[in-house]
Amino acid sequence: MIENWFGLGKNRSKFGKWLDQHGIPQKVIAERSNVSKSTISNMCSDPKYMPSLKTASKVIKEVKKLDKSIKYEDFWT
Repeated sequence: MIENWFGLGKNRSKFGKWLDQHGIPQKVIAERSNVSKSTISNMCSDPKYMPSLKTASKVIKEVKKLDKSIKYEDFWT
């Protein structure tokens, strides 16, 4: 039960795991990329979720400010 309070044990995509590892809140990426919080949540929680190229490009542009080596293929195939 306590695991659910902190989000432990929930499904995470490669993108979600990357944000978690770097301590970046979903809200920050949503605000900076101008992508809705619900879309960012889907991108982080559903390993099978494939964002549109336009959406992914906005997000990757912001993530590259933190890590220039990041590519679309690092999170989605």
